Amino acid sequence: MAYLNENYLKLRAGYLFPEIARRVKAFCDANPEAAKRLIRCGIGDVTEPLPEAVRGAMHKAVDEMGTREQFRGYGPEQGYEFLRQAIAENDYRAHGIEVSSDEVFVSDGSKCDCGNILDILGDRNVIAVMDPVYPVYVDTNVMAGHTGEANESGAYGGLLYLPCSEANGFVADVPAERADVVYLCFPNNPTGSVATRAQLEAWVAYALKHQALLLFDAAYEAYISEPGIPHSIYEIPGARECAIEFRSFSKNGGFTGTRCAFTVVPKTLMARTASGEMHPLHPLWNRRMSTKFNGVPYIVQRGAEALYSIEGKSQVAALISHYMGNAKILREAAVAANWPVWGGVNAPYLWVRTPSGLTSWQMFDRMLQEANVVITPGSGFGSAGEGYFRISAFNSRANVEEVARRMAALTK
Repeated sequence: MAYLNENYLKLRAGYLFPEIARRVKAFCDANPEAAKRLIRCGIGDVTEPLPEAVRGAMHKAVDEMGTREQFRGYGPEQGYEFLRQAIAENDYRAHGIEVSSDEVFVSDGSKCDCGNILDILGDRNVIAVMDPVYPVYVDTNVMAGHTGEANESGAYGGLLYLPCSEANGFVADVPAERADVVYLCFPNNPTGSVATRAQLEAWVAYALKHQALLLFDAAYEAYISEPGIPHSIYEIPGARECAIEFRSFSKNGGFTGTRCAFTVVPKTLMARTASGEMHPLHPLWNRRMSTKFNGVPYIVQRGAEALYSIEGKSQVAALISHYMGNAKILREAAVAANWPVWGGVNAPYLWVRTPSGLTSWQMFDRMLQEANVVITPGSGFGSAGEGYFRISAFNSRANVEEVARRMAALTK
């Protein structure tokens, strides 16, 4: 008989987004007419077409694959050099940040990499996560056996939860306790908060002091609009000795269905064995990728490369402007409804306090049943998310304007 990974049995009530999908399906099945009016502002999936520059590059790549001379089979697991060079040059060196192309690893998603990175980390680490938190950080550690059981509030034993609240602007404070691995996400999903340079400097200092590893999720960095807010952890001196950065083309280039992202692992980054020996993480991640991954398709990587062209950059800026315009409309609607709101300025997410003492799932049900709008309940992001909900600005302008009208109608 085969034995299963019993850590999966510790997972609470299913992953957040499948649970949302289940409730929405039940509502639609029971209310077919209302289902026709349904507008989804829950899952952070993009809605606008791929940029023209991307489509053109991918069409060209498809044609190349149709000739014997230009056909490509297996590519390098780490990513084609043309894309790794474009990333290193445009996202880092052009901004005075030291990152070499062979420190860039192209993948099929930052969500995947945030979980896969655990392959090269041991089970002795004290893991710290922000609370509320993107569920993938927690659930993948549960699956890997790095936690105990969950308590009644959904918090897992063995994890160090870093409270993010209105009091600290939803940016976790550096803890007094020691952590070995810390997940940071800025701009934050779900709260839309950003960390200042001083706050990130404090985290880098903490990591260097404790020889900790920062896992820095910067999937939404392209949405930062306020000057002085760091786009990369590597803007902070010393970060190359203590941080891995995850980025994605999903939300800036519309690649949620196309799948392409990258992770930066500096060669200067070290971790210890149980016996205290220090080893670089770069060759371990390279080995993991070479063993478990066959690389992102050539056609997709050519499309991602096109995002760095003059036309591609302009089209990305237009996409971001569209979604942030949506965020502005939704934020103004929340303010008009007297719902305290955060985010929507440097991120495409709004974090809203539930009205009238409703729980986050009660607010989810109310929005679904009365406004026919899907939101994301804050409790799905951790116990500190209770009493809040997330609204995604990823939608058409017409849908967002209709959602704003429905939000106003709820408060009459």
